[in-house]
Amino acid sequence: MTILAGTGGGVFAIGAAGGPRRVLESRCVRDLVRIGGSVFAATDAGLFRSGDGGGAWEELPAFSGFPGAAEWCLPLTPPLPARARALVIDREDPRRIRLGVEVGGVMASDDGGASWTLVLPGGNPDLHMMCAHPERPEVLWASTGYGRVHGEAARVEGNAGVFRSDDRGATWRYAWAGVEPRYSRPMCIDPRPPYALTVGAAPSAFSSARDAGGARAMLFRSDDGGAAWRSLCDAAHTPSRANFHGLAPDPEAPGGVLAGTDAGEVWRVGPGGEWTLLASGLPLVASLLPL
Repeated sequence: MTILAGTGGGVFAIGAAGGPRRVLESRCVRDLVRIGGSVFAATDAGLFRSGDGGGAWEELPAFSGFPGAAEWCLPLTPPLPARARALVIDREDPRRIRLGVEVGGVMASDDGGASWTLVLPGGNPDLHMMCAHPERPEVLWASTGYGRVHGEAARVEGNAGVFRSDDRGATWRYAWAGVEPRYSRPMCIDPRPPYALTVGAAPSAFSSARDAGGARAMLFRSDDGGAAWRSLCDAAHTPSRANFHGLAPDPEAPGGVLAGTDAGEVWRVGPGGEWTLLASGLPLVASLLPL
């Protein structure tokens, strides 16, 4: 098995032999998606595509000219540029692209990126990750935080967490009621029944392994589309000192996931919560793609 890891230093290929090797240079890659023979990467700069499994990459046309895009940002002091980070490409029609922007919203294209519209799930523009149901492409989930273009929302239920859409992202409803912590970031769905949906969450955008008490992050799983959630964490990760940034279904274990952390680790997490370290010493692992 080869794993493509999107990191703060580009895309790395992790194989059975040898150490990780960089295949996309100097880009912070926040999501990786494979459709047919193509791999797509959402980066701070935009959207990239590879037709050879991650060996060579080309940048797709930018969408930064969209009206209002100049206001998108991370509301820090001073503000930082917005990030293209949550990518869904419709398996029935690859021209349908949904790209989440932090902090901006969900950009939707039905013509392969030639034109775009903008939607805010629950009024929330702080998009982190999105995924689609493997058998029902009209069903989408989005993980969100507290960021707003001109500041930060109050930390109350409904202002951050997971949202669900049943109409390809046109409308959204809250699916994170009662779950703590609320700030949700990485997310993936297993392609095999019961289509386990796994989400990483932490108290805030800045929760980190470098914090005095650690990130206090958690992994949650839902087997019913977000109606109910349970922890996937073992005793050593309840909560986790390292924060979770990369997440992907484990192709060798239905219901299991591969998890990347801000401590540069890649973990295999079994469906029953068994944790095995696969790699360490990487930059922040922002995304994972097993091939």
